Amino acid sequence: MELNFSKSPDGLLPAIVQDATTKTVLMLGYMNEEALQHTQASGKVTFFSRSKQRLWTKGEESGHFLNLVSLKADCDLDTLLIQAEPQGPTCHKGTDSCWGEENKASYGFLTELENTIAQRKAADDDDSYVASLFRKGINKIAQKVGEEAVETVIEAKDNDEALFLNESADLLFHYLILLQAKGYQLSDIVRTLEERKR
Repeated sequence: MELNFSKSPDGLLPAIVQDATTKTVLMLGYMNEEALQHTQASGKVTFFSRSKQRLWTKGEESGHFLNLVSLKADCDLDTLLIQAEPQGPTCHKGTDSCWGEENKASYGFLTELENTIAQRKAADDDDSYVASLFRKGINKIAQKVGEEAVETVIEAKDNDEALFLNESADLLFHYLILLQAKGYQLSDIVRTLEERKR
């Protein structure tokens, strides 16, 4: 990887650090050639500190190291994307990221849907379908998952794509409700699948 350190007058390139698993952006630092070499040799993400004017390994004082997983350059070879495994909070203020965001997996719309299900469960609204399922208990929720699974299988054997997709959406929706009824989330299932991969 031939990085273009000469693009910057001080020979420093921005280095964006992202959690290798959750993909959360954790921090931004700067690297010179020496910091890059030290990172690659040690496996610990190391920057050039502009305030201290020296190499600085993240976690050298706190013990909250960033263990290097991968490193790539952008198309202009003047910005780095580092994927790492954080050993504790990344920000010096004690937060997971320097933007104050919690470092947890997000599955986009599915995470939003999980949050909506949790809100409806907590609100126990008489007009909420989700709340009504939680009130009826685990047996009713499990029954609904079974019904939706059967309907999905039936539609899979036909050629109506719209019906198949709708039944699949119903199945996934009710499965997310079942997960919460059992005290779990989609991230628990992903973790289980990841463990099987090993």
